[in-house]
Amino acid sequence: MIRAARGQTFLALFVSGSLFPLALAPFYYWPIAIASMAVLFRLLQRQSPKQAFIKSAVFGFGMFFAGVSWVYVSIHDHGFIAAPLALLATTLFCLFIALLFALPFTLSALIPQTPTAWLLGLPALWVLSEWFRSWALTGFPWLYSGYIHTETWLSGWAPLGGVFWLSFITALAAVTVAQLSQTQRSQASVKFSAILVALLTVSGYLLKNIHWTQAHSESLSAVLVQPNIDQNKKWSAGELDRILQQLQTQTEPHWGADLIVWPEAAVPTTPQRAADLLTAIDRAGKVNQTALLTGIPTYERSSGKYFNSVLALGTAQGQYDKTRLVPFGEYVPLESILRGLIRFLDLPMSSFSLGASEQPPLIVAGATIATAICYEIVYPDLVAEMAENANILLTVSNDAWFGQSIAPRQHMQMARMRAIENSKPMLRGTTNGVTAIIDHQGNIVAQLAQFTAGELSGEITPRSGRTFFSHTGSWPIVVLSLLLSCGLIAQRRYGETNNEKRH
Repeated sequence: MIRAARGQTFLALFVSGSLFPLALAPFYYWPIAIASMAVLFRLLQRQSPKQAFIKSAVFGFGMFFAGVSWVYVSIHDHGFIAAPLALLATTLFCLFIALLFALPFTLSALIPQTPTAWLLGLPALWVLSEWFRSWALTGFPWLYSGYIHTETWLSGWAPLGGVFWLSFITALAAVTVAQLSQTQRSQASVKFSAILVALLTVSGYLLKNIHWTQAHSESLSAVLVQPNIDQNKKWSAGELDRILQQLQTQTEPHWGADLIVWPEAAVPTTPQRAADLLTAIDRAGKVNQTALLTGIPTYERSSGKYFNSVLALGTAQGQYDKTRLVPFGEYVPLESILRGLIRFLDLPMSSFSLGASEQPPLIVAGATIATAICYEIVYPDLVAEMAENANILLTVSNDAWFGQSIAPRQHMQMARMRAIENSKPMLRGTTNGVTAIIDHQGNIVAQLAQFTAGELSGEITPRSGRTFFSHTGSWPIVVLSLLLSCGLIAQRRYGETNNEKRH
């Protein structure tokens, strides 16, 4: 009977975790996240540290296996790993991330086991879990609960506290729901938290009407080129001339726009090997008074290093080198040992070096552009730091690695949250979607259909100024969560010490 009950508990946790991604893009059923988290919070109460860890890990495994198992597409379709091995690698990856997710929840067993402590402690631990995943072992900042509010009233809080603050509010709502079926003793705290969540929600609606930044200059005309190149042919030497010709052909009708953007690694070779094309594009840009930004791998002769870069041509100025690389995708940890062992570790673009931590923004028509390449856009604090002196946010990506999975839509949702947090408009140029123009409130102004070749034309208005979040980053809510967790643990230890003295 005990084993059966335990099995039912684990099944409930796994299923609840599996439902969590339905709250995010491309589904947007945001209340599901609150219900999903409520199941975890209900089952975490009055557990030992070991029990709390195991239960959180089961929930996390369900969440990641349902929400990020698209890594299978990269491993199998583009890494050329047999399906059984690719499935095993995907499962192990999701399990590993689930263990990282679960670690902070061991602390739930150390806080006072009272309704008030749970209302404060569990949201704090949820934030610490997300924050821990943002940097542990280079970080995997995916499936944050705060992203469910990209289109809800609570998005009004993002310019103040960022996505982690939205996650805290979401967790507060979830623990409130979890305690609705508790004893009469918990009803007062539940009522208080329900009122607090309602007030925060209404306040978020009012905050959405605040313009944290101001128009910096007149709108710029922008064109985003989506070439829709087959990922398995992109790095073939025999395809290079055709790819370069296609980029030129798609660009030709749009000379005269203020800015043209080619996506990440649109030019699949170094500038030294594509000198004729880049010289011609640079000349045409200057003649037509057009700035062109292209993703391209660059090579530094002095150091022998390769970088994943965005290069400015025409009237644009500057170069940006990516500073957050994807493990095994853009660099191989322990490369001297692992390189060559399996074919997946020899993927194109898997030997890059880190760009400098501080780089000047790109300059286009008097406006400054903060650039994030692909994966970098999912790091809230990195983007906030880069956006400090920028008027426009730019992210270029190659999501062709993920095929027709939900990953590109998830990636797009996170980019929208960065625009909201910093109150700056964003251009998102991709190889095969989702290519879009996003305003400073995270609204999609225009976008191209996925898996088609095309050009997206539109207007973007540079903005100056900074939000509170762009000043502070995530530290206020992270520090608050740390203080709440430590304070509640200390409170329980103090109470237990006093009880021992009395007896």
